[in-house]
Amino acid sequence: MFQGENLTNLRMMRGYSRKKLSEMLSITEQAVWQYENNYTSPKMEIVNNLKNIFHVKSKYFYKADALGNTHNQTNINMMNIAYRSKEINLMSKTQAEAKYMEFLDRFVDYLSSKISYPTQKVIQLRNRIIHYLNTSNDSRQEQIIKAAKLAREELGLGQTTNSNLMFLAEKSGIFIFEKAIGEEIDAYSVWTKQDRPFIILGNLKRSAARRNFDIAHELGHLLLHFRVEFTNLDRKEYKTLENEANQFAGAFLLPEQILKEELLDLSRPANPDAYLDLKKKWLVSLQVLGYQALRLNILDSKKHRNFYAALHRKGYLKQEPLDEALPIQRPQKIKSIIDYAVKEGIIDIQHMMDVDWMAETGFFYQLTGMEESFFRRYLQKKQNFELAEIAEISPNYG
Repeated sequence: MFQGENLTNLRMMRGYSRKKLSEMLSITEQAVWQYENNYTSPKMEIVNNLKNIFHVKSKYFYKADALGNTHNQTNINMMNIAYRSKEINLMSKTQAEAKYMEFLDRFVDYLSSKISYPTQKVIQLRNRIIHYLNTSNDSRQEQIIKAAKLAREELGLGQTTNSNLMFLAEKSGIFIFEKAIGEEIDAYSVWTKQDRPFIILGNLKRSAARRNFDIAHELGHLLLHFRVEFTNLDRKEYKTLENEANQFAGAFLLPEQILKEELLDLSRPANPDAYLDLKKKWLVSLQVLGYQALRLNILDSKKHRNFYAALHRKGYLKQEPLDEALPIQRPQKIKSIIDYAVKEGIIDIQHMMDVDWMAETGFFYQLTGMEESFFRRYLQKKQNFELAEIAEISPNYG
């Protein structure tokens, strides 16, 4: 029997309206509604079209899918999704991302049933910061700066570089993925109801500096704004929390005392080009460095306006020097886990696709952001890969 709920889940995960899907299938919107509500079953021609659109097997539509296979209630509260965006997002977009997160969380659950992980350091860090925020009499700005300093120390970033930020964030327990989010959203983050933190990064071409800031910004939301219902915020409240995440990111990426000494050594601090060596060292944008120079009183308001005007004049607001030269970090945690699990015989990718998920490589690419060739090499029985570094991960045979 055709499972209409499976079609609904896939459609929502991809952000398609019933009208959009009906146009792709050359049928009526009413027909899609009937399929999803189990009033009628589609002909095999339609099923074949559906499986090609969503990159799943035909049987996907006749058995319980990854979401229907559990009796647990949804683990994602869409109101808690924190976007790095200029605007508050439409409810339909938030619903689509929440459904996508349900699938992604189920995939991590699937891997977690095979592999045991250490206690997530980021949860302990979050709890320490929440306690500090709730008991401190410091100003909000002081709280944010101190929270950023504590986070940098706990993640083990050190005082000289941000080149390993992605790795250390993943090692701390954050699950980071890439996804086609769209041009208006840079990234978003969310805690699941079972305390699993996710950061989703847009897969549009970004510089290393912008990616680092996206990660740090979302880390700020995860630590400072735990359980905030973002969808209930008005524009002013939303902007306030975005500014707090920006302040956290700047303080987190640039250790204050060391940066101040470096900024004092600049001969022309109002000239953006004077910051290029610092950009290369810290992997942050010239804009962020200029803002921190203002915050630390290296630049006064007038000189900072001159700095920003120079950014505009030189075209640096669209693309900065070194943007194409500095390597961009990409998520590796899930790749490393899968590499390890396949090598140890804990997971069989063919079985995972054919039986457990009833999906093709294209489905997993859309879900995880990992290229299809990554999954295909296991299907081709190629085992001569190098195991990436995995921190304290051990097989769970119990």
